[in-house]
Order: sequence, then C-alpha cells, then structure tokens
Amino acid sequence: MTHQATTSSEPIHPQTQIGHIHLTVTDLERSLAFYRDLLGFEVTMRYGDSAVFLSAGGYHHHLALNTWAGPEASPPPPGHTGLYHFAILYPNRQELARAVRALRQADYPLQSTSDHGMSEAVYLADPDGNGVELSVDRPPENWPRDAQGNLQASRGSLDLDELLAELADG
Repeated sequence: MTHQATTSSEPIHPQTQIGHIHLTVTDLERSLAFYRDLLGFEVTMRYGDSAVFLSAGGYHHHLALNTWAGPEASPPPPGHTGLYHFAILYPNRQELARAVRALRQADYPLQSTSDHGMSEAVYLADPDGNGVELSVDRPPENWPRDAQGNLQASRGSLDLDELLAELADG
C-alpha cells in the first residue's frame, strides 16, 4: 500500500523535540559498556534483564535498549531501509572532545568525521552496528547560508587533534 504525503496546513511547533530512541540490541551488558561506561549515559531504570533506560541529566530516558528480539537477532543488512544513524548532540565542543577522547582511549573505532558548516560530527557504530553520530552545533547565526538565506551544508573534514585541543584549553 502506498500513501502519498500531504502538506500540513501548519508547520510543527518550533520547540518540538525528538524525545528518545529505543534500540534493539543483542547483549544488554555489552551495550551498557558502550552507552553507560564509554559515553557516560546514566541508567534511570531497568526492566528485568531485558531492557534498560539511560539518560543525560536526569531526563526519564534518552536511550532505551532492549533484547526482546533475542541474542541471535541480526542487524538489517546494508542497502535496506531502516535507521541510518541517530545523533547525540553535545552542548559544546569541549564535551564532544571529551567523548572523542574516551573513545580513543578505549581504542573504539570511528567510521568518519565531518564538518557540516552548521555542526561538527564524529560517526561510529555501536556494538550492534547501529549508526551513532556524536555532534555539536554551531550557533545558528554562524550557520552558512546562501544569498537567499538558505542553509548551505557542507562536508568538510573535522580535525580531531584540533577538536581534542579544546580539552587542553579548558
């Protein structure tokens, strides 16, 4: 069945946010080692031994992890629809640098980095192959725009050593 999108008469409220992401994983403890121990999210609650909810700053949960598909569940194969990646937005460059430093110290593999003009990003996969973007936004007044005011995203390189220098300056 095909559905055609219709134009809404009103745009979504500008303060609307995406509240949380819920991921199927195969090994809860391995995923906790990544999201809790490496990236620093805090556990807010557990649902037995099959789900855990994690947060930054005391929110009920930003991430939910579950093993309901079982330990033999396989990720979607490349080239299929589904989650490409989700972004964890840090409040500033120093916090992004702290996350990158923790990943480097753990020898966790990064897939790529990018300077999009509006934001800087580091890409990696979690232990189950889910795409994760660690990013920081530039102030909106510094976003690149064309003469008509349209956003102009780019894909420049992000110098990780320069980013990590944020930690020495702080």
